[in-house]
Amino acid sequence: MNKFKELKVWQKSIQLVTNIYSATINFPKKEIYGITSQIRRCAVSIPSNIAEGAGRGTKKDFSHFLDIAKDSSFELETQLIISKELGFIDHNIYVSIFSELEKIQKMITGLQKSLN
Repeated sequence: MNKFKELKVWQKSIQLVTNIYSATINFPKKEIYGITSQIRRCAVSIPSNIAEGAGRGTKKDFSHFLDIAKDSSFELETQLIISKELGFIDHNIYVSIFSELEKIQKMITGLQKSLN
């Protein structure tokens, strides 16, 4: 399945990355190599692993990369909670991104089930 750009979960993940970059732009400058960078890398990892898995030859390989994407989403979730607790992210933005992330996690799980 090389048509990863047609996958709704990939499309939503790309939008999530855009929203993450916007949400972290005003994080403290001293955090640019800390939590800001980590959050952005996790977010980018989600659609990247979906795309890489879709390009693999087997459903088993695709499912494995979907696991990695889901793992990155849980890591991102944790970092967003930390950012909220530290006061780096506005509550409303946090709620919006968290909701997006939950939908993506459910979509990844659904896609994995459809592969089995």
